[in-house]
Amino acid sequence: MSPQQQTAFPQLIIGLILSTMVALVARRRRALTTGGALAAVLVGTITFGFGGWAWGLVLVAFFALSSALSRYRQAEKRELAHRFGKGAQRDHGQVLANGGLAAILSLLHFSHPTAALLAAFLGAMATVNADTWATEIGVLSPVPPRLITTGRRVPVGTSGGISLLGTAASTLGALFIGLVGYILLCLESILAGGDPLQLSWIIPITLISGLLGSLLDSLLGATVQGVFYCARCETETEKEVHSCRLRTSHLRGWRWLNNDVVNSLSSVGGAAVAMTIWGVISGW
Repeated sequence: MSPQQQTAFPQLIIGLILSTMVALVARRRRALTTGGALAAVLVGTITFGFGGWAWGLVLVAFFALSSALSRYRQAEKRELAHRFGKGAQRDHGQVLANGGLAAILSLLHFSHPTAALLAAFLGAMATVNADTWATEIGVLSPVPPRLITTGRRVPVGTSGGISLLGTAASTLGALFIGLVGYILLCLESILAGGDPLQLSWIIPITLISGLLGSLLDSLLGATVQGVFYCARCETETEKEVHSCRLRTSHLRGWRWLNNDVVNSLSSVGGAAVAMTIWGVISGW
């Protein structure tokens, strides 16, 4: 076993234990489906095992706050969940869409540790967190959202709809990941005898990339995401099978491009923005 493998092995074991504990608690509280819990264990183990404890705790912070926000004023969100199929429980698709890229970047960073990959990880996490906060808080806006492409007023919960409250929440969500990441990575740097001042770029890059990634999510939702129509409930939905169990008819957008795929693409976009900004300021 190589020295690198010897370093990863205990971290993987700890990551497996921690992620299993978190997933079990989340499953008991119905924040995750069974499939979602298994996916969370996989993503958490890889991220913690190969990225390190700071990367793993950033992922935990995202999940914990997202789950809490999903249950905030939940009664007011029930109609939205019925129309669009966006419940408080996250399934395996949602977990992988939000954390899958983080796990991949953890593996890459373990093999080739670079600041650019760290920036990409934080950009991806900031994007999914910004989008989650925008959704969970934005739906409570007293002012109807407007479609990001045309400015037309649309029903609350419509993909691509943005509001002032939702945009503010998105900004705070990206900033939250930046602050958590900065504090944890500074602590990691100090414990390793490094210079935490070299990490001063984390907060601005994470904030910008997270916000832009979230806006990309809204743009994809407004233009090419698949939207369907339930004849029984007489409403639009993002699901091919509505919550009433009736198969819907395709209305617009690309049928295969569901919310999980949009979330995955936007996280890639956020990671790319973060890497690009890092490349510009560092001179590659």
